[in-house]
Amino acid sequence: MEQRRLGRTGLRVSRLGLGTLTWGRDTDEHEAAEQLKAFVDAGGTLVDTADVYADGGAEYLLSRLTDGLVPRSELVIATKAGALPGSHRHDTSRGHLLTALDASLRRLNTDHVDLWQVHAHDPATPTEETLHALDLAVASGRARYVGVCQYSGWQLAKSAARQHAAPGGTPLASVQLEYSLLQRGIEREALPAALDAGVGLLACSPLGRGVLTGKYRHGVPPESRGASPHPTGSVQPYLGETSRRIVDALATAADGLASTPLKVALAWVRDRPGVSATLLGARTAAQLQSSLSVEALTLPGEIRAALDDVSAPVHRYPDQGWTEL
Repeated sequence: MEQRRLGRTGLRVSRLGLGTLTWGRDTDEHEAAEQLKAFVDAGGTLVDTADVYADGGAEYLLSRLTDGLVPRSELVIATKAGALPGSHRHDTSRGHLLTALDASLRRLNTDHVDLWQVHAHDPATPTEETLHALDLAVASGRARYVGVCQYSGWQLAKSAARQHAAPGGTPLASVQLEYSLLQRGIEREALPAALDAGVGLLACSPLGRGVLTGKYRHGVPPESRGASPHPTGSVQPYLGETSRRIVDALATAADGLASTPLKVALAWVRDRPGVSATLLGARTAAQLQSSLSVEALTLPGEIRAALDDVSAPVHRYPDQGWTEL
């Protein structure tokens, strides 16, 4: 699998990353082990987790697998802090972040993480305080590189500029944002800000929360994310007429390539400008294997252009934003 630099840093990550949102919740230890083995066998290195996934269970499960299945040295482990369990609130104060980092290191059974990310912007905490926590994590050796998640364009630009100007500031390596044929809103401000600042994009939910697989074309399957009691982000916003038109075009492109909508959707995101890695989320090893097979697919220019056109966000003047799909 191709390795890419994360932004303008020297850190190299596999262009497909393994997400662990379901680990310890919908994915048990056996399935997680099968996923990790398949991922590493395919040349993958980047594993993304967070302190709130399964209330820390995902990090703990990853530590069990790196203890016996895959050597820690073969992985680029990324985790997050700042989200408060059981709520939509965040705390990115220096005290909370550093305490959370220490707890993550204990669960992961390691003395450092390769990438430490702020889970979301916290309007109650000064940006400088949040970023100082990132500096301290790197200076102490507990984190090698740092990034942010779910930041808007102005939040990312402000943070990147501060890190560049502040004495001892650690440059941001990455920003993690949702990006897919059904969600291209980041192209208006956040992605240009990342490109300008040299911050690598970690694209999450590249399958539009599962809608781009085509499984919702004729209803909500009982085993799908849309029917799960633990949805992270509803699929409902992606089931309208606009989304249906995009999914239909994706299916047509897949038929023409003798491929699948899943692979075509992943290949589209993977090769977009600014994307360092595309994060794959799967409940089972079989689902992950299907996603990993995208490595054999490169989209022809005319198909990429057609998908660009059919999924282009609608700009409504004088509205300042693009419509959300």
